[in-house]
Amino acid sequence: MWLPALNAALIVISGICLVIGYACIRARRIVWHRRSMLTASVFAALFLLVYVTRYLWLGSKIYPGDGVSRAVYLVILVSHITIAIAVAPLAFVTLRRALGGRFKLHRQIARITLPLWIYTALSGWVVYMLLYVLS
Repeated sequence: MWLPALNAALIVISGICLVIGYACIRARRIVWHRRSMLTASVFAALFLLVYVTRYLWLGSKIYPGDGVSRAVYLVILVSHITIAIAVAPLAFVTLRRALGGRFKLHRQIARITLPLWIYTALSGWVVYMLLYVLS
């Protein structure tokens, strides 16, 4: 099915835009930082929309492996879900502070949001690979 691949692509693009945005702010390219982070946010929102729609329409897929591979999968999945739940409001607040011009507060929360968001993007891709490519 193509929907899981689309979801994986959306979250990977979001993660790539996050890394580009971080590199841009480190280089003081503020306009490109803003564009990259807004693009990352759009792709993350699209991911969430497609994921929820797919889940409601098709349900979830059970990991077919067992033993150690299942344990590894479950650790990655649980950490991914837990952190993703935290990232959603963090990202919203981070973006709101930046768009509102409250850059000191933005930087404070962005230092927490960015690594968690990147982990969510990477672990989401790993979950996709384990469920749909490697199994």
